[in-house]
Amino acid sequence: MSTIRSAAAKVLRFGAVRLFAVPVRRSTSLNLSTSSSSRRHRYIVHAASVGLALIAADYVYNEKRFFIAAKLGNVQELRKQVETGKDDGRNSGDGEGGPADRRHALGWTALMVAAANDQPATVKELLRLGAKPDLREQYAGASATAASTGMHPLEVLQRREDEFCNAMNSRASFLGWTALHYAALSDSSTSAKALLEAGADPTARDHAGRRALHYARDPSTTRDVILEHIQRWEETAAAAAAEERRRFPLEQRLKQYIVGQTAAIETVAAAVRRKENGWADEEHPLVFLFLGSSGIGKTELAKQLARYMHRDDPAAFIRLDMSEYQEKHEVAKLIGAPPGYVGHEEGGQLTRALARRADAVVLFDEVDKAHPDVLTVLLQLFDEGRLTDGKGKLIECKNAIFVMTSNLASDEIAQYGLRLRREAEALAAQRVRPAVAAPTAPAPLTDQTRKEYDENSEAFVPPEGEGEQEEALQVSRKFKDTVVRPILKRHFGRDEFLGRINEIVYFLPFSRQELLTLVQMELRAWAEKARARHSVELRWEGGVLGALADGYDVHYGARSIKHEVERRVVNQLALAAERGAVAGGCSVLLSARAGRLLLAVRTPPHREYVPLDLTA
Repeated sequence: MSTIRSAAAKVLRFGAVRLFAVPVRRSTSLNLSTSSSSRRHRYIVHAASVGLALIAADYVYNEKRFFIAAKLGNVQELRKQVETGKDDGRNSGDGEGGPADRRHALGWTALMVAAANDQPATVKELLRLGAKPDLREQYAGASATAASTGMHPLEVLQRREDEFCNAMNSRASFLGWTALHYAALSDSSTSAKALLEAGADPTARDHAGRRALHYARDPSTTRDVILEHIQRWEETAAAAAAEERRRFPLEQRLKQYIVGQTAAIETVAAAVRRKENGWADEEHPLVFLFLGSSGIGKTELAKQLARYMHRDDPAAFIRLDMSEYQEKHEVAKLIGAPPGYVGHEEGGQLTRALARRADAVVLFDEVDKAHPDVLTVLLQLFDEGRLTDGKGKLIECKNAIFVMTSNLASDEIAQYGLRLRREAEALAAQRVRPAVAAPTAPAPLTDQTRKEYDENSEAFVPPEGEGEQEEALQVSRKFKDTVVRPILKRHFGRDEFLGRINEIVYFLPFSRQELLTLVQMELRAWAEKARARHSVELRWEGGVLGALADGYDVHYGARSIKHEVERRVVNQLALAAERGAVAGGCSVLLSARAGRLLLAVRTPPHREYVPLDLTA
């Protein structure tokens, strides 16, 4: 092979010399010089092509030797290949690791090959050379891999079988497998132990949601080794999670992302805390029903709960729009079609997702729109913490958290919440009236304050203490029993369904200060977009927040604020840009006068804002 490399190098050197040695002549004998030049160019192109082909063949040959060495346990060859890879700058090909993690063209690593072929000495050597134990397999089966690479399926099968034992089904998908999965399948306890001691995650799941333990023979030493490390891993993870919960309580986490809804956050956090610390019924999952107007934070709270519980794992948040389950036959879409029906092999949307992650946070959005037969399935799920899919497979999900949202009684809750707000504000006014004068409307900015504002590049921020959380408003037991529960019972038609709900959580309308915070957040988002997309700086005076907050519609929640900003601010910016009044590098100041929002523009090198008249 060294002879081939040498020959390839000589060919490329010869081609390069001839390429740069070709003279450029300005001759009138165009036919002769063109013919001679074209012949030389053809020779150079052919020589370069041969050289590149030989180098490519050399690379493929070395790659094959690397993985065959892993299969056969040739530690010496592996060391040589890894050292060569360091010199050549080769790595895994996807930025995940170094030369020991070099990936095969079809997706696997040498560590996976060694573990699959029960080569513990090779596994240890690769780990010593720097191989990462938790890299994921990218081989998706013969057909899928052939389609993505453009190879013939038989060629894919041949290359797979060259490096993996014949006992493995080369047509199946191994997406997401780690070396530990292969060690478990090959019943190599020594390899499994070496991987685990090197830091392999025994709880890692493949694309189908299965841990390595799922593939270990029962009983077997390999299974015992993996079980022991799973227990240690989970104990360590539980201790770390408990410490993190102590330092950063769930309420504190949720309030970073949810505006207002203090009582709802505290209710959810208390129930989750009971579950996390072992003070809940282990035989039943945790079930919430979120009630309130649209755009009030119900869905966002469910998302943030999943994020808190499962560290941003997308598979741990399952969202189902129940408006898609309004017909009787759509129960099959939820749990899978029975045998003999179309879609039986595919399974149901819910059962497939729970099979992958049985401890997920599941959101049933707008559950009041679902067919009664769908609610019957949910009743079994909430009552027993298990579900049987269309194939007859039982799925245990007692550790899941189920959240239902609904707009039932939203008008009643909104009106009750507004009344609570008024009562709380009146009570607060009585407390502070002796010491503090009645509040007045904010005065417009003077020339001096405007000048100070212009010199400050930051957007308006409420004064210190103005944005503090208000005391949580509590919904009375009388309102729940006499107003809300009859509406729920009339719709769902069964007490046993409502009885399986651990907590009914009420989302109340936003307070005035919460509305100002929402407007601030929306304006900041648009300011960032203006800066990133158009190089335009967007600023605003304090009165703009109040003017936009006046557009709040209790029935549409935060969405009404979003639409108000788009209608009254973004529309003006777009019109000004269309007319050429706003361009890159300028600064736009929003102000409020008599309920109207006005734009003023400052263009470098000027320091003063010039009002814009967009009415013409």
